[in-house]
Amino acid sequence: MSCWIRGILVALAAAGVLLQGCAGGDRIDPAADANAAFPQPAGLEGNVEFWRNVYAVWSRRQVAIHDNRHMAVVYDVVQLPGPLEESYTPAQLAFVRAEKDKWSSRLRALERKLGERRQLSQADRELKAQLEAAGGRGALFGASERVRSQRGLRERFLTGLEVSGRYDAKFRDIFRRHGLPDDFAFLPHVESSFQLHARSSAGATGMWQFIRSTGQQYMTVNGAVDERLDPVVSADAAARYLKKSYRTLGSWPLAVTSYNHGLGGMMRAQARYGNDIARIVADYDGRYFGFASRNFYAEFLAARHVALNAEHYFPEGVRYQKPLSDQPVVLRYAMSADDLSREFRVPRAVLAKHNLAWLGPARDGVYTFPAGTTVWLPQNSVRLAAGEPKPSMFRGQ
Repeated sequence: MSCWIRGILVALAAAGVLLQGCAGGDRIDPAADANAAFPQPAGLEGNVEFWRNVYAVWSRRQVAIHDNRHMAVVYDVVQLPGPLEESYTPAQLAFVRAEKDKWSSRLRALERKLGERRQLSQADRELKAQLEAAGGRGALFGASERVRSQRGLRERFLTGLEVSGRYDAKFRDIFRRHGLPDDFAFLPHVESSFQLHARSSAGATGMWQFIRSTGQQYMTVNGAVDERLDPVVSADAAARYLKKSYRTLGSWPLAVTSYNHGLGGMMRAQARYGNDIARIVADYDGRYFGFASRNFYAEFLAARHVALNAEHYFPEGVRYQKPLSDQPVVLRYAMSADDLSREFRVPRAVLAKHNLAWLGPARDGVYTFPAGTTVWLPQNSVRLAAGEPKPSMFRGQ
């Protein structure tokens, strides 16, 4: 047996992904009932329903024109003209802008009528009643400035569901090992629609959408390796972040929201409104507590609901990808991609395809991975390299 093989800590997929920091026995909340861990409080029903429609009802051809504070107020759902592309075409952008302007003008006119005590039409009364039902008597005032558009994501969510089949078991195992509700496995639906190389305008990267500074606190992020791009390693990082947030906040809804707004921001919100997530969403006016943060928990609830009821929302069928079968290897000694290629009889190019976190220097073999790095190998490559390993070689046995 190669001395390199003896110097590697091997964890086969059959034994579970044993990433560093995944020790069990540190349970902070039984959370046996995920519905109890993730309640839908009164006041968020309209928000959750809105995002269910975005994820599972409205297609990419459809755009909802709505109030950006009172999410139950949907003025219209319009059909985009022209060909569908990843983003709006210039003509579609102009079309959506015109639709928003139309509703802003109508709301300003209604507000003027009320201020001048003029008679309202039936359509005016219905619009006023819709706003008041969602936000109270004062909801109309300023509504013209709150008109927003949201494109449907049904096709993207379906694709995300299919990709999730590859990772769901690994993700759930990680969250359970950390003592967290395993329904956190649904969080990438909100963050990235399970897109492996998702990047946000703020620089958040990967399926779990870590910004660089936060990623460096939990993973390796440098010029050769960016573990934010590894869905399993970054899921472990997400679990550790959420565990820390829950220990500080003592509330799962607030911990979920902190994933978007930050722990410090949610501590300030909690200091004002306690653990009342509906009140925080409605009234907290923190400097950076904008649309994305206000809606994050409702989006998570909606994504969880749709994913758990996929057969209802996607009667055409969901073709889940096969579960990940790659073998994780945690290096006990430093090695390069060339070293790994020789020891495991796997071409370097193939290794690069299985290790999404590898950047140019790692893929080219000029970077040496330090001990403790998790490397993914094609199924059975460990057995091919070392023969039939004895059980003692496997972590956790």
